[in-house]
Amino acid sequence: MASKSISFAKYIQSSPTLLKLFKPVANAYAQTAGYRQFGLRYDDLLEEENFQTQKALSRLEPNEAYDRVFRFRRAVQCSILQRPLAKEEWTTVENDVRYLTPLLEEIQRADDERANWDTASVKKTH
Repeated sequence: MASKSISFAKYIQSSPTLLKLFKPVANAYAQTAGYRQFGLRYDDLLEEENFQTQKALSRLEPNEAYDRVFRFRRAVQCSILQRPLAKEEWTTVENDVRYLTPLLEEIQRADDERANWDTASVKKTH
């Protein structure tokens, strides 16, 4: 069995005090990163060139997949024009929800379970 480890982010999220301390810093960092100014969400920035991400993208609801393509096209247009969107069109903290991460976690759990079953050994008892 694989050992369970808790990520730093999950540890912070599980502690209300730490979450209260780190949340403003995380929001300031995301704002400074600039992707919200182009109407993108955090999950839009995830690397697409791996198997798990491709699998997660194929599981998106049709309207979420359409919205993702729209956000990319709008961001490319802003890049071509070399200016961000109008401030009222920026992605807000409330709208920057993780839509791909839950699917990626589900796929990772399934892959881990499959790997555990594939490497299971049977011991004979007399």
